[in-house]
Amino acid sequence: MLNKLQKFIYDKMKDYANAIVNYGVSPGMPFIEVRRTKLLNLLALPCIPFMFFFAVLNVIQGRYLLSFMNLITTFGSVMLLFLHHRRRYLWARLVLIVCSSCAFAFTGFFYHNGAEYFLFNMMIIVALVYDNKWVILISSLILISAFLGIVYFPQSIPGISPVPEERVWLNAGTALIFPMVGLTFFKYIQEDYQREIEAQQQSLQNMNKDKEKLFSIVAHDVRSPLATLEVLLDMFLKGEYPEKDMKEAAEVLHEKVSQLGGSLDNILRWSSRSMKGIQSLPESFPLLPLMTEVLYFFRLNILQKNITVDMKVPEAQTLYADRDQVSVILRNFLSNALKFSYAGGRVTIETRVEEDKLAITIQDEGTGMTPKQVADLFSYNQHPEYGTNGERGTGLGLVLCREFAQQNSGSIMVDSLPGKGTSLTILLPAFGPYDEDDELFN
Repeated sequence: MLNKLQKFIYDKMKDYANAIVNYGVSPGMPFIEVRRTKLLNLLALPCIPFMFFFAVLNVIQGRYLLSFMNLITTFGSVMLLFLHHRRRYLWARLVLIVCSSCAFAFTGFFYHNGAEYFLFNMMIIVALVYDNKWVILISSLILISAFLGIVYFPQSIPGISPVPEERVWLNAGTALIFPMVGLTFFKYIQEDYQREIEAQQQSLQNMNKDKEKLFSIVAHDVRSPLATLEVLLDMFLKGEYPEKDMKEAAEVLHEKVSQLGGSLDNILRWSSRSMKGIQSLPESFPLLPLMTEVLYFFRLNILQKNITVDMKVPEAQTLYADRDQVSVILRNFLSNALKFSYAGGRVTIETRVEEDKLAITIQDEGTGMTPKQVADLFSYNQHPEYGTNGERGTGLGLVLCREFAQQNSGSIMVDSLPGKGTSLTILLPAFGPYDEDDELFN
């Protein structure tokens, strides 16, 4: 019971201390200003009770003028917190430094209580909280002159006795401890600042990588429609299309331009979502409509190679993943299947449920891959191969697919043999966190 009480008191004191140290720190403040504000709060926190205690003690001992000087120092610390609360940070520093410096200089001159050592602390504070070199230089000269005057030209007021020697030792020791406390605090803050900088650098590096991924998505989605447009326009220019086929060709061109517009819309949506890095936004959605969209995207490629697509996707099948990222994965899978399929070949799309995962497989009967090619498939070191009609890829598509699959708690499996074709399978969650509960109750 006693230990719990001690822990409770300790936690409360820690919370109050943290609240006071962060008093007046507002969101959006520059880091250096936050550091300075916390340092001054840390000084004011012990100074207020410490100086108030000596003000009362000096009243009891009949040193009324010294007690008044102690109250001035206390007032400077209280005003610091008040002005921090009002976000008057420059005035807060000025009030604290002027009140404390005047009080320390006066008491050091006339009471010889060792307060002159606190003038060095004031010099350190000025150097830490001000950036203007002239302010630092002039303030330092004034404080050093006051210190030398106290040491070499001490004064006394008739009828006022100096403070006890123990008080002098206490003041001098406290003043000498401050530099260690202040510099340790700044070192801790600096290390924290360094960690924050390193975290920001890592974040920027990740964002640059995501930007490169987005560029590869742009290249992948726009390259195919542009290639088709180029071929058709070239045939127009060469007069290879008879007049009766012009209408049909115009429809094809219109379709490819529409596809390109849709791709650009998707890219813009991705860009707005990915300003702070690529992020997955999982949701439950039916797979069949998405698969139909992907097939429509490659409709002309399928017709040109006369490929049969056998799709076995149940209408009620759902996925829990980021729809846009799954679309990129499926487009890459199907693009590769069509690219490496022979004319007149077959591509099979089928799904199967494995526990809480849905396996989506796209299998072709094309050129296939060697074990080494399969091993390098998800590496940036891979060398893109030409398709059966000379199609050329970037080599980045499947690298993106793997990363998107991992972001959606999924995985990719590859099965391929040279001359026998390739099977690409992705495993993704079939249900969301609430869909599973619904399944159990139905």
